[in-house]
Amino acid sequence: MSAAGKPTIGIFGAGWVGLVTGACFAELGHPVVIRDVVPERIELLQAGELPFHEAELGELLERNRHRVRFTLDVREAVEGSDFAFVCVGTPPTYSGDADLSAVWTVLDELPQLDRRFVLVMKSTVPVGTGEKVRAGLEARGLGQVGYVSNPEFLAEGSAVRDFTRPDRVVVGAFEPRDADAVAALYADLGAPIVRCDVNSAEMIKLAANAFLMTRISFINEIANVCEATGADVERVAEGIGLDHRLGPHFLKAGLGWGGSCFPKDSLALKQLAANSGYHFQLLAAVIEVNELQKRRVIGKLEKHLGKLRGKRVALLGLAFKAGTDDMREAPSLVLASRLLAEGAEVRAWDPVADATALIHGADFLDTYAEAVRGADAAVIVTAWPELRELPTAEIRDSMRSPLILDGRNLLDPAAVRALGFVYEGVGRPWSPADVLPETPEPQRAKHELA
Repeated sequence: MSAAGKPTIGIFGAGWVGLVTGACFAELGHPVVIRDVVPERIELLQAGELPFHEAELGELLERNRHRVRFTLDVREAVEGSDFAFVCVGTPPTYSGDADLSAVWTVLDELPQLDRRFVLVMKSTVPVGTGEKVRAGLEARGLGQVGYVSNPEFLAEGSAVRDFTRPDRVVVGAFEPRDADAVAALYADLGAPIVRCDVNSAEMIKLAANAFLMTRISFINEIANVCEATGADVERVAEGIGLDHRLGPHFLKAGLGWGGSCFPKDSLALKQLAANSGYHFQLLAAVIEVNELQKRRVIGKLEKHLGKLRGKRVALLGLAFKAGTDDMREAPSLVLASRLLAEGAEVRAWDPVADATALIHGADFLDTYAEAVRGADAAVIVTAWPELRELPTAEIRDSMRSPLILDGRNLLDPAAVRALGFVYEGVGRPWSPADVLPETPEPQRAKHELA
C-alpha cells in the first residue's frame, strides 16, 4: 500500500494492454511498476516515448510520470506490489490454440515472497487456464498468491476511454476476498461489476468478441446481397439497428475485421470448442465470411478495369482500423499481396502505420494525394477521417481513371459521382454512371439484366 493509501500495481507486459492498464491505474492514483523483457522498449518508455500509436495514452503517461516506473527486473515489479497484472501476448499457434508461453514465463519468474498478493489475468486466455495457473502456483510453493481473471475489453484507438468509462468490469475469482480486492480497484469508475467463477470470466471475453465478429460478418453478408439486389446496406443497417432488441453497434459494412484481438480470439474459441469435441459451425462461417470479404475488392477492381496487370492501384489506409498503427491481420495486407500477385502496381498511404516491412513491392507515399496520382483506382481501406476530403476536382484530374472503391462506406456516393468519379462502396446501389470510359462495361447485377 502506498503512502497515499492506494494499492501498488505491478504490470507484466509493456505492450498495448499493459501500458493502457498501467497508465489508467496511475491516473486513478495508484503507484504502478511496468515490467517488460525487451530492453529497447523499456529504454524508449523511460525516455518518455511510446512504442505504438494510441490516442491519449502518451499524455496520460506524461501526466503520471511520478507514479509510473518501467523496469526489466521481475522482482522490482512484484516486491512492493499488492497486485500483479498479467498483460502479455497470447498469439495463435499453428494449430489455432492460444500460445501461453509468455503467461507461463511470468508464472515461472515470480519470486518467492512471504506476503500475499493477487495475480490478475488481463491477457486473453482459453477457458480453463486459471485452474492450470492455480495448480502451477501451488506446485511452485506460491499457494498464498491469489488469482483473479479480469479480462480487458479495450478497443484500439479508444482504449483509454474504454478503460475509464467501461460498460462493465468482469471479475472471476477462486476466493471472494480476491474478487473484492480487484473489484475495489475499479470502484471509482462506477461501472457494473460482473462477479463470477474464473472459467466464466474467461469465456465472457471470448464470447463477447465472437458475438461482435458475428455481427460484422452478418452485415457484410447482407451488404453482398444488397449489391446483388439493389438495396442499400446503410439504410438496411439503420433500419435494423433501431430495433431495441438489436441495437446499432457493429453493423457497419466494410472489408472485414482484423487487428490483434478478433482474428486471434476467433481461432482460439473455435479451437477450444474443437478440443472439447464440439464443431462451432457458426464461428467457422463467421471467419470464412471475413476472409472472403477482403478479397471481394479484387473482383470489383477487375469489373471496372479488366485485367489488373500493369494497373496502378492506390491503397488508402493500411492499419486495420483508424486511430491505430496496428497492422496485425489488416485487410490491406491481403489486398496488397493479391494485387501484386495479379501484376498490379501498388501505391500505399497511411497517416501513422508503417507497413514497409510487411508489404514488399509497394510504393509508400507521404500523402494520399501522392498515392492516387496517376492511379487507375483508389481503394479506401481504412476509415481515416482525412479521407473524407479525398474527392476533389484536383484529385480526379490527377488520376489516370477516376475510380474510387470505398471499402468503408466513408463517402457520400452522390457527392462523389457529382464530381465526376466512378464510385463503388460496400452494399450500396450501383449507378448507371459508374462506368469508366474506354473500359469494358462492368458486369451488372442480375436485377439490372432482367
